[in-house]
Amino acid sequence: MDSKYAFALRKIALLGGIEDYVVLSSRELGDALEMSQQSASKRILELLDEKLIIRDLGARKQRIKLTQKGVDELKQEYGEYRRIFEINDQITLHGIVSEGMGEGKYYVCQIGYMTQFEEKLGFRPYEGTLNVMIDREDLSKLDVIRSAPGEIIQGFTQEGRSFGRAIAHKAKVKSIDCAIIMPDRSHYENVIEIVCQYHLRRSLGVGNGDRIEVKVKV
Repeated sequence: MDSKYAFALRKIALLGGIEDYVVLSSRELGDALEMSQQSASKRILELLDEKLIIRDLGARKQRIKLTQKGVDELKQEYGEYRRIFEINDQITLHGIVSEGMGEGKYYVCQIGYMTQFEEKLGFRPYEGTLNVMIDREDLSKLDVIRSAPGEIIQGFTQEGRSFGRAIAHKAKVKSIDCAIIMPDRSHYENVIEIVCQYHLRRSLGVGNGDRIEVKVKV
């Protein structure tokens, strides 16, 4: 994203433009961006053309809000800054062990996935996944992990059924090597699925509701 657009989006977001429309004149935006009213009006039009904001023109004042595209662009920039200033080579996630939907075993056992796990992660996963519901304050870290390069697990078709692509990120729980799997198509927004060569619940002695810490390599 062009840095001039990112700067403007940050200013609008700080005024509350992510959650709702904010009343913002071109003069007020110009003051925030330290530019003329005319230049600010042009910037608003550029943001509209890029579909980074939407605008509601009222009788006297305009209201502006970031689009989902605009929010996603800011999240990507946020992730890059975190990687520069806060993150060395791993991110620590905290959460609680949770009950899954029962699909992990089915998908992990597919030969099209299993062979890729062995090749790219260095182990043959136990048949199933450990689900961890991530603490609210750590959810932004998931965006950082999603923006980081990982091991691509390619999708495939088997017996007329398609299986989607996923990204695997190597991780550790205590001293046990494992990986979190982030499917392109997922039912979860705040839950990670962990694969490991061991039965993690037994190896760690944990059950639903127990707290857990996962260190993810980035």
